Amino acid sequence: MFDLSGKRALVTGASGGIGREIAKSLAAAGATVALSGTRVGALEDTAREIGENSPILPCNLSKLDEVDKLVPSAEAALGGIDILVNNAGMTRDNIFMRMKDEEWDEVIAVNLTAAFHLNRAVLRPMMKQRFGRIIGISSVVGVMGNPGQGNYAASKAGLIGMNKALAHEVASRGITVNSIAPGFIASAMTDELNDKQREQILSTIPANRLGTAQEVAGCAVFLASDAAAYITGHTLNVNGGMAMI
Repeated sequence: MFDLSGKRALVTGASGGIGREIAKSLAAAGATVALSGTRVGALEDTAREIGENSPILPCNLSKLDEVDKLVPSAEAALGGIDILVNNAGMTRDNIFMRMKDEEWDEVIAVNLTAAFHLNRAVLRPMMKQRFGRIIGISSVVGVMGNPGQGNYAASKAGLIGMNKALAHEVASRGITVNSIAPGFIASAMTDELNDKQREQILSTIPANRLGTAQEVAGCAVFLASDAAAYITGHTLNVNGGMAMI
């Protein structure tokens, strides 16, 4: 439905789950996709699934020296970047009274600071070509909070705020900056829930089911396409009605 032929994309956290599906869906729409993450074997699996020339660019987003090399590496491999998807994220859950400084710092570094560095790095060439799509994968937790996830909620809310601010600055240059806030998505983690935990979660979701990574990926393809050229600074909530905002 959406044609991304000729577009070049960098997807972080492409080694599994939502990131893998976003990369596959962008490629299916015609984009050439560079895959970044920490698990090289999983990135190679994703590249094989795509079945096209997908550069693999390992990167630990908690290390700024690696972060700052990622965009130049992707530009060299792809010939430029038209689409950036900041998907990578991590959790270090704990209640506020017990949260350690390192649990806070690491989550903010990976989920927010790395996205800031990557966003900044792609701006100049995107502005020069007068086209760009920046998409941040936030979370319903960044919208409504969640006990035991103060660090994660802060990072994901910060991503939304940062993207809105950036959207103001670059809209006139043909660059859109948007966020996607998934709710509970079926994954290896949710597969481990017991029946009581699953029932409790589903009771908060009007759609009465978990979402799929493919449904999140479809939203990313839309926001990357020309069909979304007049949408910027927006947060697309993909949560089955869990938070109607």
